[in-house]
Amino acid sequence: MIPTLFGVTLVVFFIINLAPGGPVEKKIQELRFGGMGQVAGAGTGTGSEGGDTGISKEVIEALKKQYGFDKPVYVRYWIWVKNLAALDFGESFTYEEPVLDVVASKFPVSLQFGIISFILTYLVCIPLGVIKAIKHGTKFDLVTTVFLTVLYSIPGFMLAVLLIVYFAGGSFFEWFPVGELYSDNYDDFTTFGKLVDRLHHFVLPIICYMIGSFTVLTMLMKNSILDEIKKDYIRTARAKGLSEKVVHLKHCLRNALIPIVTGLADFLTVFFAGSLLLELIFNLDGMGLLGYKAVLERDYNVVMGLIFVQSVLMLVGRLISDLIYVVVDPRIDFS
Repeated sequence: MIPTLFGVTLVVFFIINLAPGGPVEKKIQELRFGGMGQVAGAGTGTGSEGGDTGISKEVIEALKKQYGFDKPVYVRYWIWVKNLAALDFGESFTYEEPVLDVVASKFPVSLQFGIISFILTYLVCIPLGVIKAIKHGTKFDLVTTVFLTVLYSIPGFMLAVLLIVYFAGGSFFEWFPVGELYSDNYDDFTTFGKLVDRLHHFVLPIICYMIGSFTVLTMLMKNSILDEIKKDYIRTARAKGLSEKVVHLKHCLRNALIPIVTGLADFLTVFFAGSLLLELIFNLDGMGLLGYKAVLERDYNVVMGLIFVQSVLMLVGRLISDLIYVVVDPRIDFS
């Protein structure tokens, strides 16, 4: 895990720092277009157009020192790694606040959608996959397979547009609100009313968040069950006179869950769930939109902070997944 994390941060840090443009160039552009170039000094600086930015070299050097770009990139990376010991990711160039504070301000939006979509996906897909396996080849199996295939073929952002057009006041029905997480008069509601209001706002985005993994998880569960049914221990259980319900739910299901356990590694990453397009369409200010803006604004500290935390969560999730393998199937031994 440690070499992987080191490799991820090293590659990302060098890529974003070597890419054209940066906080210094952005600040110079703001000074030029803000009409402050004349105050800053004579046109002796170097720029991207015609070699004249209207900013003095002294101001440019001061900006580089302010943002830490007066040092070589490998020195900046070493300083960044040392600051990790205190969980110091630096200040955001855009928001002019500590990176952790910026991330924390966007965190609740992604956290709510991530946890809800994760739980609902597993609660629905695992039972549905088991039922489809038991009823394999029946009309129910065929109809649900067609339905799931259609869902899988629709991009989440396209479904979001369609749902808004048809059910959120676009052209037909106005059943659901769009934008924000709750109504303007949210504080006036009772506790139950607040819960209902949140759910009312969450319905359409949650559907779009779930659509990508819903079909894959359901079909994976079904096919895993079908593979287990063909094995000898299932034939032995049936030969003992056990009912199909006991065979499927007691003997078959536990082993069939092993491929599904892999997906549990994504549990920790739901805390940083974010989809740029969905957040733009539904007007949600979450992690996806934050990451996109940070890249556009060349806000290196925010980008590195997001990459580091997401990488740690992903790697820890993979470790937890391996440990769950042993719980589900005692035959697995990593020693």
